[in-house]
Amino acid sequence: MKLCDLAGEFETGPDGAHIDITGLTSDSRRVEPGFLFAALAGTKANGESFLADAERRGAAALLVSKEATIDSRLPLVRVDDPRRALSLMATRFYGRQPGCVVAVTGTSGKTSIAAFTRQIWAAAGLAAASIGTTGVVSPGRNDYGTLTTPEPVALAKLMAELADEGVTHASMEASSHGLDQRRLDGIRLSAAGFINLGRDHMDYHPTVEDYFRAKMRLFDTLLPKGAPAVIFADDEWSARAADAARQAGADVRLVGRAGDFLVLKRLEHERHRQIAEIEAAGQIHRIVLPLAGEFQMANALVAAGLAISTGVEPAIALRALEGLRGAPGRLELAGTTREGVPVFVDYAHKPEALENVLQSVRPFTTGRVIAVFGCGGDRDTGKRPIMGEIASRLSDVVIVTDDNPRSEVPATIRAAILAAAPGAREIADRREAIATAIAMAEAGDTVIVAGKGHENGQTIAGETFPFSDHEEVRRAIADKESA
Repeated sequence: MKLCDLAGEFETGPDGAHIDITGLTSDSRRVEPGFLFAALAGTKANGESFLADAERRGAAALLVSKEATIDSRLPLVRVDDPRRALSLMATRFYGRQPGCVVAVTGTSGKTSIAAFTRQIWAAAGLAAASIGTTGVVSPGRNDYGTLTTPEPVALAKLMAELADEGVTHASMEASSHGLDQRRLDGIRLSAAGFINLGRDHMDYHPTVEDYFRAKMRLFDTLLPKGAPAVIFADDEWSARAADAARQAGADVRLVGRAGDFLVLKRLEHERHRQIAEIEAAGQIHRIVLPLAGEFQMANALVAAGLAISTGVEPAIALRALEGLRGAPGRLELAGTTREGVPVFVDYAHKPEALENVLQSVRPFTTGRVIAVFGCGGDRDTGKRPIMGEIASRLSDVVIVTDDNPRSEVPATIRAAILAAAPGAREIADRREAIATAIAMAEAGDTVIVAGKGHENGQTIAGETFPFSDHEEVRRAIADKESA
């Protein structure tokens, strides 16, 4: 592709406008001959520091900030916002996207909503994919992932691959990082969703208000005017999110108990399922959702709202809820002891998510709720005592253990949690903590192992070791049965 065509509305200057660009990247280590290198300002380093490296590797052009002082022989594309420009250029370079793309934002539930939306579309006979924390799932792939929202070049390439596979509908998570860093700015959205807002990423966002504003970019910047915005109505931030979407010109559709598009009229909890009455377009639908936890019903309603808003008949979308499979590591039943104690693994690693999970199992727990959890290192330190308090308030037994300490001293993280969790047990080794919880569980109890969910590794002192909560639960149950 010619540089002038790739740059689009951005000025390339007379020199080099017609050179051929063979690829683009913001990582100088991935530059190949003919690539455009985007010099982005990061939290740890500035891409301008790697211009010489990019040139040595064969870069043909550079994307830089207008304010940058650059001494280079290469053609320059100077822009006000290099991150946004890179997203738009990546979309031009790779071209195709599925015809219908929806994105959902919020603190907790994005992974489940993206997966549920894909499943509803599939139930309606559509070729669908989902993109998020647990990876990419489509009719032709099931790839494990690491980023909630992929960086823009990888995302544009992925969208083109999905379109080439025949995928017509794609749902994706929109993280605050991804929105703030313009990773989705090249995506053509058909609808967008909002589920909730809680405390998260305070190591990145200076305030909760800044965090909320980053989320709202999905509606005020990326969603086309007049497009549907499906918003869960029952969160404390719902009204503000709905107002922001309306002010941006979106067609706001509320779902939940206080909804107007999909109204949750009645909900009955059972151990592994929920029975709901949902009103849609004046009709009442009785639905049996095969997942525990009221938060999963909230996720399912947003997903159904997105599917209906993109063309699925309400009756088909709501009936599809009865066949939903939960996203990996989201209140996932990892095993049941011989006493009938369910052991759930959940990804909850933020306060509101932990609170939701612990509250969701209480209605069907006749004995004790036993919680095993920790907090990640090199992340928001302020949430540690908050999560300790939540666990102590909503659990009968709390075992504080290590999550992913990363570069921090694990004992320091545990101490911050324990300071707000009187009576909690401290067991540093996560394998031992899980085994202890299962060994003490009696008939009527419920065990929650929270924090890592689908992850298959544990990062300690900068090194990642194989570790799966699911495998440890199964091992502990087997050991208990053989004892």
